[in-house]
Amino acid sequence: MLKHFQYKPLFSNQNIPGWSISFYYKKKRYTGIYHQTGTIEWTGTAPEQVDLQPLKSQIHELMLFHVYE
Repeated sequence: MLKHFQYKPLFSNQNIPGWSISFYYKKKRYTGIYHQTGTIEWTGTAPEQVDLQPLKSQIHELMLFHVYE
């Protein structure tokens, strides 16, 4: 489960999509860029391969709730 999920726009003009995200998972901090297409570009160490799909689903749901609502 993600903890301390945070996001902020990449650009001062908030009409331009793209968000910086950060969160903790299994006691490790992860950072990335969430693109409008739903893809995630990891800016630090990426999570382990086995954790990627569940994490992407959770992040996508959080972004839908916070940004696209």
